[in-house]
Amino acid sequence: MASAIRVHEVGGPEVLTYETIEVGAPGKGEVRLRHTAIGLNFIDTYFRTGLYPAPNGLPFIPGNEGAGVVEAVGEGVTEFKKGDRVAYGAALGAYCTERVVPAAVLVKLPNTISDETAAAMMLKGMTARYLLRQTHEVKAGDVILVQAAAGGVGLILCQWAAHIGATVIGTVGSPEKAELARENGATYVIDYTRENFAERVKEITDGTLCDVVYDGVGQATYPASLDCLKPRGLFVSFGNASGAIQNFSLLALSQKGSLYATRPTLFTHIATRPALLANAADLFEAVASGVVRIPVNQTYALKDAAQAHRDLEGRRTTGSTVLLP
Repeated sequence: MASAIRVHEVGGPEVLTYETIEVGAPGKGEVRLRHTAIGLNFIDTYFRTGLYPAPNGLPFIPGNEGAGVVEAVGEGVTEFKKGDRVAYGAALGAYCTERVVPAAVLVKLPNTISDETAAAMMLKGMTARYLLRQTHEVKAGDVILVQAAAGGVGLILCQWAAHIGATVIGTVGSPEKAELARENGATYVIDYTRENFAERVKEITDGTLCDVVYDGVGQATYPASLDCLKPRGLFVSFGNASGAIQNFSLLALSQKGSLYATRPTLFTHIATRPALLANAADLFEAVASGVVRIPVNQTYALKDAAQAHRDLEGRRTTGSTVLLP
């Protein structure tokens, strides 16, 4: 028998219940996977609260990211075999010891990447990759603002963008997180609990402002994020850590300098097998070469997922967090 965290009604962390589940044999195009590590992400809280409805309704198993070992393969699966180490970053149902998952969402793990590192980086790392390479192709000399720079995606963005040659401005919520952001490539760090981040960005850039703002915070940083952009700059809203943005104003984009705005998701950027493999390969290379380090700063037992959610939402975590089956 396998174990899982299930959600029977949406709500706070208390709705995460640890239960025994049945896991069947893999069907056509599927793989049965035994998890060795599971990633924790803010998107997990969006599903838990109902901000993002679970596709198949209630009850459901949350989590989108994990790593493990193939236990069995279904009909037609030729890319994987029993014993392969694999990982994924976009398949709801990760909070469990074992699961059946479509083979198409999996990638093989190279020997250079540990299971915990993989579980901590697939969703966040592939998100950072598409943000830097596709949403706005960051180049040397760009000035970028990373909101929540000490978070899981934030630390990866800071490292990768700094390696490319961009000037990275990061916002954080404490002196400890400020030091962490600096250690991971942020050129300038703003503690938004003590300073007006839009005013500080103007000071840091001598009024020239930023080419792009990467904002995974949402409600708490809008519309001030727009004030950090130079004319025709790009506002990238990729998360809702503080709540979804309400009453977004298209008119404000014109008033603040013919700005651009987008709300991308990882899922559409890895929707095809070639796109997934290209993204993952780029991420693996960046990690293996040392360009990007994946700090796993917290681990919890899977049964303690509710506490992990409380700590994540309470801003008591930094970097990546992993749940251990």
